[in-house]
Amino acid sequence: MQEAFDKWTLDTIREESGVYNWLEESRFDWGVATSQVISNILKGKAIVLITDSERSWFSNYIKISLNKKSLDRPIIPILGIDEIYPHFSSLNGGEDLDMVEDLIDATFNGNYIYWYIGKGNSTRADIAKRDDNSFNWIMDEDFVNAYILSSIDPYIDTKLIELFKLFDKTLSAALFGEIDVTE
Repeated sequence: MQEAFDKWTLDTIREESGVYNWLEESRFDWGVATSQVISNILKGKAIVLITDSERSWFSNYIKISLNKKSLDRPIIPILGIDEIYPHFSSLNGGEDLDMVEDLIDATFNGNYIYWYIGKGNSTRADIAKRDDNSFNWIMDEDFVNAYILSSIDPYIDTKLIELFKLFDKTLSAALFGEIDVTE
């Protein structure tokens, strides 16, 4: 299954006439994490979206774009962490994160995944980094099972949007049976 997914990803990257060229080398890192999260979405899991403060704009972009009516596909349950707990940025870790995690677990009955985008050293990353099923786009830090980016890349915002577009295209392909992401 992963081989077919990797081929579909490579074909999609090449199909975009150079837009995703930078992604071709790291497509295997991208493919494993992405196929797992999409498989979880297909199983009905909600997304709890978290970004560092510099990428709060991107959180809004994802939430608006993921469920556009023009996509004509099932609505994906997605909420930002700040919508779930507005004081998330003021948490100190440890017990505070445990309480928020209990809230999220009760809210979604354990049927959710974290999607974190931002610097690895952000305290906002901690809750997602504690969960092995998280979909992490981590900047400036090596982290297992994460797609690694650089925050000082002058094209980081463009790359984030391109990554999201590839994710969205992959999600649609999985929802409509064009690719198989089941584990």
